[in-house]
Amino acid sequence: MQTMKVFGLMTVLTLLLVAGGSYFGGSSGAILMFGVAAVMNVGSYWFSDKVVLRMYRARVLERGDAPELYTMVERLAERAGLPMPTVAISPQPQPNAFATGRSPERGVVCFTQGILQALPMDELEGVTAHELAHIKHRHMLVGTVAATMAGALMMLSRVAAFGAMFGGRGGDRDNGIGGLVMMIVAPLAALFIQMAISRQNEFQADRTAAEIVGSPRGLAGALRRLDDYARQIPMDVNPAAAQLAIVNPLSGRRGGVLSLLSTHPPMDERIARLLALEAGS
Repeated sequence: MQTMKVFGLMTVLTLLLVAGGSYFGGSSGAILMFGVAAVMNVGSYWFSDKVVLRMYRARVLERGDAPELYTMVERLAERAGLPMPTVAISPQPQPNAFATGRSPERGVVCFTQGILQALPMDELEGVTAHELAHIKHRHMLVGTVAATMAGALMMLSRVAAFGAMFGGRGGDRDNGIGGLVMMIVAPLAALFIQMAISRQNEFQADRTAAEIVGSPRGLAGALRRLDDYARQIPMDVNPAAAQLAIVNPLSGRRGGVLSLLSTHPPMDERIARLLALEAGS
């Protein structure tokens, strides 16, 4: 179900890009802007493991550095049908974790120092399984494609706005309204869709984590605990990397329209869905 939702959102995002490119520059307009955005995003995707670890000031661990943690990750990776990922630790005091890497073979699971001190083992296993699920479903790739298309639309709208300042496309009322829609509404809709894809990926990772561990309860307890910690302990990290964390380390509670711009689903909904899995089993 989550995969179908993401596929539907990606389809809408693609149609928006094609419509925007066709309106302002024909098919070549869409292709050109997609190419520019792709170059920008693929670079960050290809080197994501190194870039993100640097943003979190994390270091790679060997088995001897944390044997119990390393063994736990290894066991869960085997249950998930994944190769052993790189294990890293960030000195951040806020309890949190994230996964990165362009493929399962280059997967990285990073824990903050705070999470290793704050969570009991069953909850830490749930968090680890969630991050392994992101790697298993190649969510880094999905997010990069979505960001590429949304970024292309953003750039297309800026080019159109610049062109409108110097005469632009036609002067009749219909063209004016159409241009306004393509310059403002389409990029904003693309941003909403990009964030919605991110939230669906989180739901999918939660569900898969419960399957890997065999129970959703550990992850549900961890999410509640981590959400509380995120409101009490600040995180010093680039916002571009914050969206990868299992709980958003930078934002407070949101509601209404602002929740549509969140990369993470509402915590209460995530926990409710996990507990519903247990009730339905």
